[in-house]
Amino acid sequence: MVISFRTRRVCLVLCVLLSALTLVLQNLWIPEGSEEQFPGKPGASEALPQHGVRKLALRLETLSSQIQALKRDNIPGRLDSLAETLQLLQKDHESSMHSVQKDLVMVWEKLDTLLKKSLAGGDTPTSTPFTGMLDSEVCKIPNDPAFPLCAGKVEFLRARWRSDPCYAHYGVDGGACSILAYLSNREDFCPSLPGRNISQRPDKTRPKEGKEEAVIRSDLTPLLELIGSGRGPAVRFMRSRIERLAGRWAQAGVRIRDKLHHKPQAQLKVLLHPGVLAGGAGERFGELSERGGPLGELVQWSDVATALFILGHKVTFSTTLPELHRVIGAPPGKGSCPIQVPLPFDLLYTDYHGLAQLQACMGLSFNQYRCRFRVLDSFGTEPAFNQGEYSQLHGYSTAWGSWELQPRQYMTMFPHTPDNSFMGFVSEELGLGLEEEVQERKEPNMAVVYGKQDYMWQGKESYLEAISQVMKIHGTVYQETDSPPRIPGYVLNHGLLSQDQLLELLKRAKLFIGLGFPYEGPAPLEAIALGCVFLQPRFDPAHTPQNSNFYRGKPTTRQVRSQHPYAEDFIGKPYVWTVDMSNSTEVQEAVRTILRSQLRPFTPYEFTREGMLERVFAYISHQDFCSRSPKPWPPENTLLARLGSLGESCTAVCLQAALVCEPAHFRLLNKPDAFSSLGLNCSSTSVEVNHLLPAYNERAQQCSLQREGLLFSCAGSDNSHKRLCPCRRYQPGQVALCEGCL
Repeated sequence: MVISFRTRRVCLVLCVLLSALTLVLQNLWIPEGSEEQFPGKPGASEALPQHGVRKLALRLETLSSQIQALKRDNIPGRLDSLAETLQLLQKDHESSMHSVQKDLVMVWEKLDTLLKKSLAGGDTPTSTPFTGMLDSEVCKIPNDPAFPLCAGKVEFLRARWRSDPCYAHYGVDGGACSILAYLSNREDFCPSLPGRNISQRPDKTRPKEGKEEAVIRSDLTPLLELIGSGRGPAVRFMRSRIERLAGRWAQAGVRIRDKLHHKPQAQLKVLLHPGVLAGGAGERFGELSERGGPLGELVQWSDVATALFILGHKVTFSTTLPELHRVIGAPPGKGSCPIQVPLPFDLLYTDYHGLAQLQACMGLSFNQYRCRFRVLDSFGTEPAFNQGEYSQLHGYSTAWGSWELQPRQYMTMFPHTPDNSFMGFVSEELGLGLEEEVQERKEPNMAVVYGKQDYMWQGKESYLEAISQVMKIHGTVYQETDSPPRIPGYVLNHGLLSQDQLLELLKRAKLFIGLGFPYEGPAPLEAIALGCVFLQPRFDPAHTPQNSNFYRGKPTTRQVRSQHPYAEDFIGKPYVWTVDMSNSTEVQEAVRTILRSQLRPFTPYEFTREGMLERVFAYISHQDFCSRSPKPWPPENTLLARLGSLGESCTAVCLQAALVCEPAHFRLLNKPDAFSSLGLNCSSTSVEVNHLLPAYNERAQQCSLQREGLLFSCAGSDNSHKRLCPCRRYQPGQVALCEGCL
């Protein structure tokens, strides 16, 4: 009869058995006449009669438990004789040394017989061939300079392997063999045991080559089925948005396919995990979305999912922690161990909440796959907040930063932080042939207020009063059944509307009124796309993390000078008017001018479906954060170097020249000849860690270069340095892409 079982488990168990036997023999078979002593301990010959036999009993108990484990694995009856032998040993462990040695030899012979038959039964070639070697020889801690942390990790697991069930899940049982096998096969801290080829480990950073080509889709039904309808109000909102806009997305897919001239793109496996929707916080977020809470993030998640699906990629959607654990292959436990299989996704789109959730369940795999993460980050993360040690030393540490991703892995709602990638969303817009119909339906004296919760209206009474003298004001404020909202009596409140109902209301309105909050949401762009003018307050002083509770703690130093900076800077008059909310005369003059205007609906190209598909296609094709030497993108010939003034950020320097700061080009300026090309004389050159570098100190004629690549930053300025700024041109209506970058 041939005994066959899984070699990995056999090897691990036998390692433990052999270790125990070796320790027993070392304790018992001490050469006669040995006088070696250790500090504080009696001589070996003196301690042997009591201590050695007592240790033998303990080792035999361990052997017995391991034999029971083998029996549970249904290894045939030969193990019964081993168990009987061990029972006899335990009963007679105080007998003579000669008898103990004889029984141990018997155990070893039977183990050796079992092992030979197991190997003859067809084990996998990656198994470790134990050819009579003792545990102390095969499973000793290696002294390998290529694995300097191995010994420390072994000792850690010996003491802590029970602290997380994931270790036992991977076969760790406290023995040296099981620990070394785990640390070599799962965590890469130790070299492989004999017979295992360490060079065959998969590359955990780069997606596999040889993928199928992504084919642009037009039918969104599979995406709707994937998202489902039973995940709560937030996901229902996303599904309804995708369903409502499905036809227009399909048309945009056809147009982008023709525009790309069938440029091939590999089909990627993509996980979408909006962490804000997972766990208890996710339930609260979903409930808020039904009471006038923020919907901007849900709009963006809906559009990112749709764009990826239209472009032909395989999308997986996760909104709960159990789902996340399942799809990434997280082992049971507390997150101390790596995931069970190579990550099955080429890209993972998540948010700050999701980053923390991924780290908690991926263990060491989180760092191994960090280059595949894409983080939807509405308000942006500047490099000074992203680099952990630097942020702590220089006062930039916040609860949201220090993840040390490449800054362009953060993807924003609007293009306000050029250090990050502008992902955006899609604005609601009129269908073909509907512009004239909407213009006929417009009520010239009708205004709708942007504020779905009544706290947003507080302190704005004089501002709204000035507008109400010229136009009739409508509201869409959420109200409890037994508590009317605290808004002025002259406001016609429609209550909280569905998205379809809100769009119908905006089609009738002439003016969309901003109250100063919420900041930078999608609604103003949607109102402009439906033929409204957006009126918003100017902030003086600008809102910053220092004076705004909302921005406090966010990883940015931005100075927000109006409710919607993108609308002010990239759209502007006549569609966007920014006023001093406390100046009733200025407010009324602006409103009267708006009343006299005749404007057609307008949508910036980058917020159309075609524009978003174009942008996402470019990011997937060109953004590579996993390769050590990725192909430069944007191309190096798009660099336009500029020297800033004292106190100017590179973001501002480029914007003033009708350009955009391009962080990928900082490395081209981080060299001495970049200074000379701008006519600067360097009497000395230093290399430092500072997010304002490269920069020039004019008084000292000192040129300073950047040492830390993660700190190249378009943001930031001081009054002693003129910054070297990498600017570039951008496509009309598509600030994320340079001319010819698609």
